[in-house]
Amino acid sequence: MFSIKNVLYFQAGLGVLANMFLVCFYIYIILGHRPKFTDMISCQLTFVHIIMLFTGGDIWLTDIFESLNIENGFICKATFYISRVMRGLSMCITCFLSVFQAVTISPSTSLLAKFKQKPKKYMIYFFLCIWSFNLFFTSNQIFYVGAYINVSGTNQMKATKHCSLLPMNYIIRGLILTVTTSRDVFLVGVMLTTSTYMVIILFRHQRQCKHLHSANHLRASPEKRATQAILLLVVCFVAMYWVDFIISMTSFLLRMYDSVILTVQKFLMNAYPTITPLVQISFDSRIIIMLKKLESKHRHTFF
Repeated sequence: MFSIKNVLYFQAGLGVLANMFLVCFYIYIILGHRPKFTDMISCQLTFVHIIMLFTGGDIWLTDIFESLNIENGFICKATFYISRVMRGLSMCITCFLSVFQAVTISPSTSLLAKFKQKPKKYMIYFFLCIWSFNLFFTSNQIFYVGAYINVSGTNQMKATKHCSLLPMNYIIRGLILTVTTSRDVFLVGVMLTTSTYMVIILFRHQRQCKHLHSANHLRASPEKRATQAILLLVVCFVAMYWVDFIISMTSFLLRMYDSVILTVQKFLMNAYPTITPLVQISFDSRIIIMLKKLESKHRHTFF
């Protein structure tokens, strides 16, 4: 278990470093240059992922609370609530990013063309809505988690190192399960729909460019690179979400958790916020150009 914990620490550390770099880059772009609309969306997504990595999987925030001798009940409710809110925000913002990119690359003759300016106009209201919704949506769940007590005979189900799911009647359990699943299925469905639409648009565009003997223009298109990055993020998110969803729902319904399941869930919980900044850095030509300029500048100064 010691080696597994080291793997989780390495995963979270890599994710935090990559996301911190990306946040600094987006702040630099937003304050000093002309940012793209997707930069402001991605900046918020990156900030959410940093908090997810600090709160998810009983890795860092719980260790800080333990060092301050804070009681397990507070540790449980605080980390559970924050991680659930951030998970919901990550899903909502990723969904919004895919929708916005689908609208952006849509042809001028399509029905989506008339919505190209509206997301920019109502962005602040959108973020206020999704933050308020997720803060409120998760608030009722903190009443059904409590500190884990390692005593036989207690009717509790261990969910994390410090947390256990408290007993609840079947109506409340079914209601929570139905509402949570409905939200998640809706958002994942929107992501898959917009991703399919973007793939079709890219395929048509590439075919037209090949017909016009200008495929090089398509390869150099920033919109294409951004679309490919978002498609890859959506695929990663959906794949990891469904694996985690199947494990969580099975454990929740059967009220059975063990150390192997918890370890797999911790890894999956931190996988998406770790992969996301690496994908964004790889596909954003501005970051690559900036790093090359810094390298050239330091090499020139050194020599």
